[in-house]
Amino acid sequence: MRTMGVEEEFLLIGPDGVPTAVAAEVIETASTTEPVEGGLGASGGSREGLPGGELELELMEEQLETGTHPCADLSDLAREIRDGRARANKAAEQRDARIVALGTSPVPVSPTTVGKLRYLQARAEFGLTAREQLTGGCHVHVAVSSDTEGVAVLDRIGPWLAPLLALSANSPYWQGEDSGYASFRSQVWSRWPTAGPAPSFGTAESYRATVDALVATGTILDTAMIYFDARLSASYPTVEIRVADVCLDADTATLLAALARGLVETAAREAAAGTAAPMLHPELLRTASWRAGRSGISGDLVSPLTWKPATAHDVVGQLVAHVREALVDTGDLDAVTELLGRLWSDGGGAARQRAWFARSGDLRAVTERAAEATLA
Repeated sequence: MRTMGVEEEFLLIGPDGVPTAVAAEVIETASTTEPVEGGLGASGGSREGLPGGELELELMEEQLETGTHPCADLSDLAREIRDGRARANKAAEQRDARIVALGTSPVPVSPTTVGKLRYLQARAEFGLTAREQLTGGCHVHVAVSSDTEGVAVLDRIGPWLAPLLALSANSPYWQGEDSGYASFRSQVWSRWPTAGPAPSFGTAESYRATVDALVATGTILDTAMIYFDARLSASYPTVEIRVADVCLDADTATLLAALARGLVETAAREAAAGTAAPMLHPELLRTASWRAGRSGISGDLVSPLTWKPATAHDVVGQLVAHVREALVDTGDLDAVTELLGRLWSDGGGAARQRAWFARSGDLRAVTERAAEATLA
């Protein structure tokens, strides 16, 4: 059974519900070792094999990242996600802060770049894009046997990544305003030069040549800034699916991981059976991703089967049907069905945030409620 691991990026908020620049202090509290530089897609340290809850720096002092061990069993992964959140929050509390799983800050904030060379280089090179990049994502790693299998997977899962974004959408607010998007993080993130859907590669050699060519342009700092919605990990034998917002609750993060593994397993089986990869049109994939970020699960999405509008229920149903055999074989189908039921009932992260604001009229109250949901 393929292993999977989850990385989550959290905001750090103070007692007033406003993001607070204490990441380095929180990590110092949590560990006596030197903080790993994990932000901007870097592959430093023991990233995928992190002991559950070990913390990493991100680009900004108002955020930090946790990661799980690779897990074969979904219930083990769910436990590690919850434990990681609890450990991170315990460390944050020692610095008069809390973690909150929000893709963007509802309240206005001027982020503080971490004083590490790579981050300072990014700030100087990418200007406002880097200075405003206080966002939280969820990255799912799924094991593959080789780069060849990994590229075969990448060439087949592209149409199904937008529904994952819709399920995770958890960032409706930006600098104190309702953005009109369920995931405004996806809009902010798309400003990086390599972010978004990728075309078909065909072979591992073609993938590596594309990465090398992008680095050779001198536009990005290094290979770690390959920000495709899904990519080969530079350090581990995994496909890394990077399209999602950080999920408001641990259940949704668990659901996301199960579906991601189902996608990877289904694609690998198709490749092994000689089924041709679909013709990927990045302009269609980008449009479907934009639609998912705009609507979340509260409106229509673009169906990967027809490339026409369809309800979120229908598109997610198509996704589950697409990976059903893999979910049955891993024993995850019942859990996915139950977790999806909870998500439909709750309405998803973006809808929950808007409902909290409608009741309170106070965006700081939204961060307070989100902090509770993060650990629920």
